[in-house]
Amino acid sequence: MVDLSVNLSGIHLDNPIIPASGTFGFGQEFKDLYDLNILGSISFKGTTRDERLGNPLPRIAECTQGMLNSVGLQNPGYRHVIDQELPALEKVYHKPVVANISGFSIDEYVELAAAFDKVDCVGILEINVSCPNVKNGGMSYGVSAQSAAEVTRAVKAVAKKPVYIKLSPNVTNIVEIAQACEAAGADGLSLINTLLGMRIDIRTRQSVLANKVGGFSGPAIFPVAIRMVYQVGQACHIPIIGMGGVSSAQDVIEMMMAGASAVQVGAANLVNPWACQEIIEELPKTMEALGIKKLTDIIGIPL
Repeated sequence: MVDLSVNLSGIHLDNPIIPASGTFGFGQEFKDLYDLNILGSISFKGTTRDERLGNPLPRIAECTQGMLNSVGLQNPGYRHVIDQELPALEKVYHKPVVANISGFSIDEYVELAAAFDKVDCVGILEINVSCPNVKNGGMSYGVSAQSAAEVTRAVKAVAKKPVYIKLSPNVTNIVEIAQACEAAGADGLSLINTLLGMRIDIRTRQSVLANKVGGFSGPAIFPVAIRMVYQVGQACHIPIIGMGGVSSAQDVIEMMMAGASAVQVGAANLVNPWACQEIIEELPKTMEALGIKKLTDIIGIPL
């Protein structure tokens, strides 16, 4: 028997597979497809203080080996999430979840962190300072080491639960920002969020997305994600949740060898709603084929 279990800041996960925020909603669309309790955890849809309708349509575009999205953090607001969505999720999923939260000011981050810190089913606060699809917030905090550190310190001041900062790849030096977050008290890091991308319809001579640019995700960004997880893992001493183009058990192994303690699966869920289930089922076979007895043995191996 192989051991798939991992640990994130004292929280036990039966396996490292976590559906990424924005690709799994609040679990309700997937609960009839398979038993959600096979998942290590769930990072639920990115939540803001107030309800957001998101960006204008069209806001999704397919690309070679990936997709663009400019959804713009559409969500019902954190009060509705706490009062309605999480109680409904608790009925079908019985493990700690990851609360992905976004703000347009430090005060908003603090307000949401304090609120979700009190929710029993929330195990980790994932602070999104890297969303490329909103203005005056999101990624504006994640492209500066100083700003990312300020958000980290402010959230840590009100949160007892582990705080993981979700980092943007759209920066010159992600290691500098990761180290600033660690120095400011972050318990862990999540990376990478989507890369900025764009497509043009050559027939209409218009941008494919109404917002013109959007977040690029999918298998095409996997090598970039591996590189950044490796670099951050070498420079920091806190756990990393790795993500970016993961779509197979082999990808999970590679991501963990690069330095991730757990792995989020994003765009693959939108292509194949059984992606996480299939990866979890395939992991033991892949581990056995590679002579891996415990996943924790391969986290950040010497390369």
